[in-house]
Amino acid sequence: MTLLPWIVLGALTAMMSLYVAAEFSAVAVQRSQLVRLARAGSRRASSLLAVLKDGVSLDRYIAACQIGITLSTLVAGAYAQATVAHDLAPMLVSLFGLEPEVALSTSAVIVLLALTALQVVLGELVPKSLALQFPERTALATYLPMRWSVSLYRGFIKLLNGNAALLLKPFGIEPGGHVHVHSPVEIQLLLNESRKGGTLSPEAHARLERGLLLSTRTVRQLMVPRGELVAIEASMPADDILRFVLESPYSRLPVYRKDLDHLIGTVSTKDVVALYASRGDIPPLEQLLRPIPFVPENLRADRLVRFLQERKSSKAIVVDEFGGVQGIVSIEDVLGELFGDIGDELKAPDAITEPLADGRVRLPGSMSLEEAEPWLGVRWDGHASTVGGHIVSRLGRLPAEGEHIEIDGVNLTVLDMTPTTVGRVLVHESRHSSSPARADSLTPHRAESLMPKSDRTG
Repeated sequence: MTLLPWIVLGALTAMMSLYVAAEFSAVAVQRSQLVRLARAGSRRASSLLAVLKDGVSLDRYIAACQIGITLSTLVAGAYAQATVAHDLAPMLVSLFGLEPEVALSTSAVIVLLALTALQVVLGELVPKSLALQFPERTALATYLPMRWSVSLYRGFIKLLNGNAALLLKPFGIEPGGHVHVHSPVEIQLLLNESRKGGTLSPEAHARLERGLLLSTRTVRQLMVPRGELVAIEASMPADDILRFVLESPYSRLPVYRKDLDHLIGTVSTKDVVALYASRGDIPPLEQLLRPIPFVPENLRADRLVRFLQERKSSKAIVVDEFGGVQGIVSIEDVLGELFGDIGDELKAPDAITEPLADGRVRLPGSMSLEEAEPWLGVRWDGHASTVGGHIVSRLGRLPAEGEHIEIDGVNLTVLDMTPTTVGRVLVHESRHSSSPARADSLTPHRAESLMPKSDRTG
């Protein structure tokens, strides 16, 4: 057996790894980094950036990678069968006494398995890992060979793309060029890799991940619910209004007639105090009203930001499909989703999770279902977004204080009730967890406040 077959197979494997690295790096490379390099005078970065920005050019670039991978794999397999397998067969005959036909078939299988393992490890996994860890370097290093490959395979690319278009046409699908986009899952994977590689701090990673998930959150999941909304009735006496305003930590308060479903605007506490200080009385609240926009409860959080920007408002009233008021949402709620709750010296302390020494845990009824999952030992799914809301939804009624209930395998006791909401619950144990949550094994984290949030309603 000569050395030439191994040199050829090594070259074909290297060719395959080149195309794999080029394809993955073209997907993972950050355009902002290429823009910076292009501005610094890198002609290669400028050329690659032009390819990535053009859908048709990127389609050809990726197609060339795929053709190169396929050709190198097929040629390597055929060449190995014709050379290495043919030379290995006589060795099997002499070593194991196999029949020539059996030896040839056995050598073909051995070569196929060995070559597959070699191509998977050296031709795919290693270059893929390098491309994802060093996308800019890899993309720039492979650009020139890829540019030549695009020219070399131009006829194949046009033929194959044409055939693909013909196959898709009966289904009403119009093939388009590659677009340099990532799905949220892919972006999350890239963020995780960046954190593991040390290019992102844990804090920056957490903020970016929360920002990525913001588009999946709805206004209903972020709002201050109706039961916690602080508002003024329009006909309230002046003395009560003044006392209400002075005791409130909020800068603006919603105003309603008769009930919360008939909100007519907001009033600035600064305006109320200033008029009282200058005139000694407070005019009818209708004269001090400022408009406040309304948003549907299923509006996504990222669209809420744009909506508030367009309306030049920091807050909005959340309504359901029938126009009933469900709560109030503010830009602070979005910031809290990204950066965590923002403290306020005028705000009462947030209710917190309270693990007990015997393994039980007290949870606020306003805690979100996502935050409650580690404490419950099971994920509650339903239309409600909070622990208290889920309990009411499953029972079909408001529970009573001290009532013992089981919800989705979780045994709990209702500790506190407001007239319309669940205040706190005591979780005993869950049938889905191996043992009750213990204070020394879980880290308490802050929950949604039972009290109105800082300036969310003002």
